[in-house]
Amino acid sequence: MEGGHTKADKTEFTECWRTVWKTPYIMRLALSAGIGGLLFGYDTGVISGALLYIREDFEDVDKKTWLQETIVSMAVAGAIIGAAVGGWINDRFGRKISLLVADALFFIGAIVMAAAVAPWMLIIGRILVGFGVGMASMTSPLYISEASPARIRGALVSTNGFLITGGQFLSYLINLAFTHAPGTWRWMLGVAGLPALVQFILMIFLPESPRWLYRKGKVDEARSILAKIYPADEVENELRALQESVEAEKAEESIVGENIIDKVKGAWSTPVVRRGLYAGITVQVAQQFVGINTVMYYSPTIVQLAGFASNKTALALSLITSGLNAVGSLVSMAFVDRYGRRRLMIISLFGIITCLVVLSALFWQASIHAPPVSKLESNHFGGNVTCSAYVSAPDAASWNCMSCINADCAFCAAGPDKYQPGACLVSDKGIRSMCRGERRTWFERGCPSKFGIFAVLLLGLYIISFSPGMGTAPWIVNSEIYPLRYRGTGGGIAAVANWCSNLVVSETFLTMTESLGSAGTFLLFAGFSLVGLIAIYFLVPETKGLPIEEVEKILQEGYKPKAFRRKRNSKVDGSS
Repeated sequence: MEGGHTKADKTEFTECWRTVWKTPYIMRLALSAGIGGLLFGYDTGVISGALLYIREDFEDVDKKTWLQETIVSMAVAGAIIGAAVGGWINDRFGRKISLLVADALFFIGAIVMAAAVAPWMLIIGRILVGFGVGMASMTSPLYISEASPARIRGALVSTNGFLITGGQFLSYLINLAFTHAPGTWRWMLGVAGLPALVQFILMIFLPESPRWLYRKGKVDEARSILAKIYPADEVENELRALQESVEAEKAEESIVGENIIDKVKGAWSTPVVRRGLYAGITVQVAQQFVGINTVMYYSPTIVQLAGFASNKTALALSLITSGLNAVGSLVSMAFVDRYGRRRLMIISLFGIITCLVVLSALFWQASIHAPPVSKLESNHFGGNVTCSAYVSAPDAASWNCMSCINADCAFCAAGPDKYQPGACLVSDKGIRSMCRGERRTWFERGCPSKFGIFAVLLLGLYIISFSPGMGTAPWIVNSEIYPLRYRGTGGGIAAVANWCSNLVVSETFLTMTESLGSAGTFLLFAGFSLVGLIAIYFLVPETKGLPIEEVEKILQEGYKPKAFRRKRNSKVDGSS
């Protein structure tokens, strides 16, 4: 999961509803910018379903795992660069220009992917979309935050986080809708150009962030925008508050320095900030290494590994995971301020580890109980199409469906009963048509399994465990753990760590499933999750409800979990 999250309590949501009802202009600003979050979610989620059909159209993609991983992960690589460049564009040209550029990149990237005649065009399109994702991921919440009344800011920014998960859910619905349309994946990827075009048009008629305008000395323009957001008797007060905030920000910059290298050096050389970075980077890296984006990017593929061969069935079942992720983001809003960030993350990780271990056991059992390969069934299609590795194997009599697939061949189930011994054939489009022509099911990823539905249910439980805790809490911790003058720098470093971890995981998942098997891959993620749990327990303090000064005090003394503190230090708050 990528993006940010700002806390908002129930009272703030109630106030938000009242305020936007009286001043619809505020919601127009928030929703127009929030389309960037929707696009962010859509473009990160849509590839999971589109990849199933891209493999069918491009033989190179179907045969080369690294090419599939590259198509998926290049959006993440582009997002890392987009976020870095987006920060500079935000400061130099403004939030509005940054969103317009992001929309242009989204639109061009969507058209390039939809028109792709070769895998390299898909990769270029994914990189362009990634640039847009990176820019939108930081600009949309920033614009909403700076163009919202302070009393409802958290609630409005929270809508951006919800729109990200909503965009992912929408991508699965769109994928399912186009399963039988001519062009399938081209429509799935190309549809992203429409909301990008809508946002581009809307943003042309919307103002720049008043805060950015004030920083650039355009006070009158900033005042005119504030007049549309606040009641007339509050405008001057808000303008004075904006002046004080900007002046304080510039004073901090004069101490820390405006050069990014100076800021990073200053952060790492300050013990309090360095310990905050240990905590902030830990939670961001842990968020990715529990394997969440393998589910988000490869969910239909995982469902196929669980034994559901049909693309349509895989997409339909994947809706469960995406829908639960959206619901989980709402659950987080309700509980993160009640139970705390640290506690939610620890509980979340216990659930994640349990689900991954059981999921690993299920995939292992499924591989053991996979249907046997029948020599008679294989010869039924002709000796020249039987898998050569099977023909030459000294232990061919012991082969089952998993042995066949691990040999880069395919399993053609025996008639209507897919659990009976079937044929091990060469993985080829023509042979696949022969198999399906006899009303048989063709398996290239996973094997027929009676455990499959349980694997899908466990994926759902995994998402339920992840979303309310590890899904949102790491971003909240990073907004609270750093001293004010280093908040932007610390949050930026941790966000880069998140994107880079995301890239590593998404670029290696399919390779790991081939090398370690599905069971071994999920067990490895369970191991990473355990390491993350231990690191969070020892490095990450509770920040819920603590003023900046109290957080600094905890980090200054060096955080220790309650069980490892001396009695004389027990008054230092950090939660157990």
